[in-house]
Amino acid sequence: MPVLLVHMTQELFRADAYLTECAATVTAIGPQGIVLDRTVFYPMGGGQAGDAGVLRCTSGALAGRELAIADTRKGKDMEGRFTSDICHIPAADAAAPLPAVGDTVTACIDWQRRHRLMRFHTTTHLLCHLVPQLVNGCSITPDYARLDFNMTEPLDKEALTAAIALLVAAGHPVRIGSISDAELDANPALVKSMSVQPPRGSGSIRTVRIGQDELVDLQPCGGTHVANTAEIGAVTVTKIEKKSATTRRVVLGFAA
Repeated sequence: MPVLLVHMTQELFRADAYLTECAATVTAIGPQGIVLDRTVFYPMGGGQAGDAGVLRCTSGALAGRELAIADTRKGKDMEGRFTSDICHIPAADAAAPLPAVGDTVTACIDWQRRHRLMRFHTTTHLLCHLVPQLVNGCSITPDYARLDFNMTEPLDKEALTAAIALLVAAGHPVRIGSISDAELDANPALVKSMSVQPPRGSGSIRTVRIGQDELVDLQPCGGTHVANTAEIGAVTVTKIEKKSATTRRVVLGFAA
């Protein structure tokens, strides 16, 4: 199998999380997966799971066939550092062979799965507003989301569920923006995570703002989000755990 080379993938999901498919060209194939010149697939990062879906081959020997994609990850170089590749990982039972470099495909995400991730991710930002403590762990999956807060005080499951419901019902807009490295340096409290720092050096850091006239939350974030809190729907705090003397875990789930 060819060695994975470094090819910059255009990240269409950063500007529009509601794009479900795009035309793309295969630029590399290797042990880390299939690299495209552009994609709507979000790679695992910031606690959010990578996207799944299919690549529909539109040229080459596999034209007319579909390849199931089980996960999406950021590429890594020989030293283990992240690259600008986005690697689409075929499902274990995906039929061989793979498309060739230069073939064209239509990259299609599993929208129902992605939308659940978007709803949960926005909910975790609401939770950061309700629990103003630093986060030292995060996991966002299609089935649940959790945040680990650096704190010793107890949390009330029913009270948090009710507070989230009020913020959802209020229909706060969710907007993508950006700030400079200098602006973030001047306001370090915007970073809510102890373990993950926003990437610097490009001159612009992506932000997610919830609320227009009333600011609910503002923080650096590269993930995918719904456009309005009303789109989240019914979410409940399913569990609160004391993970350590200084860690309280809050687990979120969708109401039945």
